[in-house]
Amino acid sequence: MKRLLCVLCLSALFSQVSGSDEPWEAERYVSELSIPWGMVWLPTGDMLVSERRGKIYRIRDGRKQGMLTGVPEVHAHGQGGLLDLELHPQYQENGWLYLAWSSREGEGSGSNTAIMRARLDGDALINQEILYKAEPNTRVGRHYGSRLEFDDDGFLYFSVGDRGNRDKNPQDTTRDGGKIYRLHDNGDIPEDNPLAGIPEAKAAIYSWGHRNPQGMAKHPVSGQIWIHEHGPRGGDEVNIVKPGMNYGWPILSHGINYSGSEFAEGTEREGYESPIKYWDPSIAPSGMTFVTSDLYPEWQGHLLVGSLKFAYLVLCRVEGDRIVDSEILLEGIGRVRNVRQGPDGFLYVAIDGYGVKRIVPGAR
Repeated sequence: MKRLLCVLCLSALFSQVSGSDEPWEAERYVSELSIPWGMVWLPTGDMLVSERRGKIYRIRDGRKQGMLTGVPEVHAHGQGGLLDLELHPQYQENGWLYLAWSSREGEGSGSNTAIMRARLDGDALINQEILYKAEPNTRVGRHYGSRLEFDDDGFLYFSVGDRGNRDKNPQDTTRDGGKIYRLHDNGDIPEDNPLAGIPEAKAAIYSWGHRNPQGMAKHPVSGQIWIHEHGPRGGDEVNIVKPGMNYGWPILSHGINYSGSEFAEGTEREGYESPIKYWDPSIAPSGMTFVTSDLYPEWQGHLLVGSLKFAYLVLCRVEGDRIVDSEILLEGIGRVRNVRQGPDGFLYVAIDGYGVKRIVPGAR
């Protein structure tokens, strides 16, 4: 009996020391942020986190060091506000920081997605240059898109959602909305953009027929830009962005109206690009990153996608330009707004109503 009690005591002690049986845990990194959106790391190691209500915090070792000044005035309405952040690939040489936000500037009532670059002087944003402003403004408070990413050639890609007008914007290349755009880092339009030189077309457009892309990441091997986008009721998609391609929204979709009625003409058709993965039911994806860190050998080379709806991460196993399988991770982590890999190799997850969590090894 004494021997059995000793074994039970040792077992309980081991359990307390080891913690969770899960191989990975989400630990608190920084809290007290309402809706954190963008995350980037400066060469000093400091993290910048944008908060949708219009603030950018400097974070050092998990502690807030203060807020940046000179942040543009945002229209914090519905899904709009201060959204994504990105650093220039040669940030150490040129110091350019890129921002996406919902701006009231321009024609129309309400706001639309704007892209800007600026430099940091201490905690002040200076040398501000607006690179693109989608138009017209609308009072509809949804589908701003706004993710930012650079490719290996230094081109800047960004998304603008359909702004809640699926019948006009996504399929009309003379209108902003429901598109992926490509610019030079200074805002100039590349001469080889697919619509450059076409009268009345928006020459910055790179692909169209999108609903609301809120995830964008560069594939670490191919250099291709991957996105995911919200579907309606079902039909969230992962797509590989290709020049001049039409991704079908709202003509084609794996989803239906929120009311339960159908609207799409089908799910695929010649001349339209099909998703490499879709979710039905919808997971409400937001944020994505390719895992390259040695800290996560089981995930290395694969894609992580956040879920707002179900409060977990999805590991999408990638082979070439295909997603061959997926796995749900860290259920209950919170409404995932973004996930990015930091320069220290750790994965950081922005959580609505909380802040930022860091994924660390759990019990093995």
